[in-house]
Amino acid sequence: MKTSTGLTLVAWSVGLALMGGASSALWGSDRAPERTPLKLQTDTRPINRDAAERVSYAAVVKKTAASVVYVYSTKKVRGQSSIPFFDFPDGGSRGRNRRAPEQTQHGLGSGIVITADGYILTNNHVVDGADDVKVAIGESSKRYEAKVVGRDALADIAVLKIAATDLAPATLGDSEQLQVGDVVLAIGDPFGLGQSVSRGIVSALGRGPGIEQLEDFIQTDAAINPGNSGGALIDTDGRVVGINTAILSGSGSFNGIGFAIPVNLVRSITEQLVDHGHVSRAFLGVKTQSLEADLSSVLKTDHGALITEVQDDTPAAKAGLKDGDIITKVNQTAIKDPRHLQLTVTQLAPGSDADVEYVRDGKTATLKVKLAQRSDDKLAAGDHDGAKDEGVLNGVGVGDLTPEIREQLDLPRRIAGAVITEVDPDSASARAGLRENDVISELDHQPVHNAEEAVKLSDEIKGPKVLVRLWRDGQSRYLVVDESK
Repeated sequence: MKTSTGLTLVAWSVGLALMGGASSALWGSDRAPERTPLKLQTDTRPINRDAAERVSYAAVVKKTAASVVYVYSTKKVRGQSSIPFFDFPDGGSRGRNRRAPEQTQHGLGSGIVITADGYILTNNHVVDGADDVKVAIGESSKRYEAKVVGRDALADIAVLKIAATDLAPATLGDSEQLQVGDVVLAIGDPFGLGQSVSRGIVSALGRGPGIEQLEDFIQTDAAINPGNSGGALIDTDGRVVGINTAILSGSGSFNGIGFAIPVNLVRSITEQLVDHGHVSRAFLGVKTQSLEADLSSVLKTDHGALITEVQDDTPAAKAGLKDGDIITKVNQTAIKDPRHLQLTVTQLAPGSDADVEYVRDGKTATLKVKLAQRSDDKLAAGDHDGAKDEGVLNGVGVGDLTPEIREQLDLPRRIAGAVITEVDPDSASARAGLRENDVISELDHQPVHNAEEAVKLSDEIKGPKVLVRLWRDGQSRYLVVDESK
């Protein structure tokens, strides 16, 4: 190193007039009506995997079909429509935008009756931003006005209420019992054709394709298409094990990869929305990144979430967690990656104590963290040109953080380090991902305050690998530069 001067599955829903995304939901902030705590119909008996292959699933479908309804929504859209990239099977989409005249947007999704007196589950994106929501049951032409009791955008769940009685509530199963290879059926209203059923298997569990902030999807090859969003994924006993949510597709049609939200996660959110009008989630207070293969090799840990920043005045900071720690377990749950850490923590109760296992400097330890309530309103240049270019970061030029550079890079005052002014495109550092205007704040867990310290440390650190902590685009992250390659 030398010092130098200067310086993102297409999630679809069927649109009857046009397809589009969503913003804020009708009645989204309304509290649930006064009522006794929600009582759901459940059956958590084990799945019978020893039964012979069935010739027909007619009895299974009949058991649940009356619980699956159609959800219609309308809203005014102004100035733009979405060109989908990730599609939701209800008409909503996420992607780049183009100009369009104001129109009334019609969306169609599915829903699941969960109580006899009219509570219905669906996806948040089915009703998000809607001016009007209606529900149709079975083959009847009658449409009920639906009130959005509560929405959870993080997990893509919404609860509706219609004025009806003697409905047929679905039986909710236990998604924790699912295994890859289990047969499942998807029931919904694809393309607005009317209730349809498709059959497949559980292709994978715990998927996180990057559609929602909280993800623990069941992946299935049961056909899911536009209009299926909010519909039921059921097991071979007719119990709901998931809420069909999205498909991975470049065209918007079924491509063999669909995603459903596990019913156990849905159940917890639904009870809170109906009983309290909102969802309470715990908060730890760390920013993390995944352990890629090179990081795992250097840090000698093959699973967990690597802390890139412990936020000030948070449970993590108060408990003593530090930047560079690797969280490997929360209570009895082994943490696979950052997505799994977030999912695990947010399902715990605010104010509760959690035992957090972590790895620091190769040693494993555990501390107790009192979790807080998550708020969703918040996720002079060194003149040494020509110096001998040695050490572990060969081909990298650095400079001090002048006031001008701080302003240019919009750096927080708390960020110290050395700014990268040049990177040899043929160097190991370039291959590892270092680039100009990154700010190096640590080398092998040793703090860097200026360009001179960065050069000195790069000379002293024994290679060929070095762990680099840097600041880029408003957040910290770690990279491993391996000069043996």
